[in-house]
Amino acid sequence: MMMFSISLGLFELAFFHLLTHALFKALLFLCAGILIHGVGNTQDIRSFGGLSLNFPLVTVCMNLANLSLCGVPFLAGFYSKDLIVELACQYSWGVFILCMMFICLSLTVLYSVRLTYLSFVGVYSGGPSISVCESDHSLIGPVVILSFVSLISGPILSWLSFPTPVLIFLPVFLKWAALLFVSISLLAMLSLQRLVY
Repeated sequence: MMMFSISLGLFELAFFHLLTHALFKALLFLCAGILIHGVGNTQDIRSFGGLSLNFPLVTVCMNLANLSLCGVPFLAGFYSKDLIVELACQYSWGVFILCMMFICLSLTVLYSVRLTYLSFVGVYSGGPSISVCESDHSLIGPVVILSFVSLISGPILSWLSFPTPVLIFLPVFLKWAALLFVSISLLAMLSLQRLVY
């Protein structure tokens, strides 16, 4: 989204998305590191599953980061990603560019849902997990702090970066296009997971 925003000449939005993206992506990597450490240092996601029972706090924080990455409303990623998408639609750069943007949004949702599904849904098929990771404050403290910061960073950085509101007028089908593509990719991911397992 940052490169796409730069290609459209929306440099301030690209920097704004860089800041919000850095916060929730750092949270996502910290949570992934805790899960990897907790399951015996394996990085094979196929051996994960059902980790929400042993890591409830990490599950909440990681899903928060994933939802923010997908651009769910009122999380940090929404404030930057939705503005980029709507301005790209308003400037009408062409059907091909808009389709590529919506496909990229769909792929982001697809791999985020895949990560959540393989990590937290189903039966754990790896070795013994170490749930003591959640009682280690040196591991959990930064995750909780970063979760809070990534929750409030979207509106705060938006108000600081763009003190005057941006009015965007789009046709109804373009307003719903992002939601439609995201919903299709979500359904495709869930149906593919059921076929594989």
